[in-house]
Amino acid sequence: MNQSLNIRSSTPADVSKIFELILGLAEFENLTHAVTGNVDDLKEHLFGDKPYIEAIVAEWEGEIVGCGIFFSNYSTFLTKPGLYLEDIFVLPEYRRRGIGKAILSYLAKLAVERDVGRLEWSVLDWNHKAISFYETMGAKVLPDWRICRVTGDALKDLAGKSNQ
Repeated sequence: MNQSLNIRSSTPADVSKIFELILGLAEFENLTHAVTGNVDDLKEHLFGDKPYIEAIVAEWEGEIVGCGIFFSNYSTFLTKPGLYLEDIFVLPEYRRRGIGKAILSYLAKLAVERDVGRLEWSVLDWNHKAISFYETMGAKVLPDWRICRVTGDALKDLAGKSNQ
């Protein structure tokens, strides 16, 4: 591994920088309008009484320049837990240095250590560079699966249908 690069589990002191990276990802994806969260909630979800997510950070010469945010999921067909990578992001000026590969490799090693059935994530269909990168890392981009999502008022409406 490059001696300028260090991949490690996040600490509470990293949360503000991780949130900055989340904002950078949102900007890259033209989705800044969709960011409604905040640093305090992120810290609670990473390190509170009931953590929902985990994060790793990539440091280049001691500066956090990338991260991977993930959580456990479950495969009923495999009857094994899995890891779902919610976001991976490396600052643009630090790309093409092996940081993204190192983040994915670190997560793969973690998945193997935890004996999970799979490591998976989603990629936007227009992000051809990312798709190509993931395929070179051994990922199979599944053409026949689509993400279903319910948020906001639609989520509240759906919840209300349980009583009908």
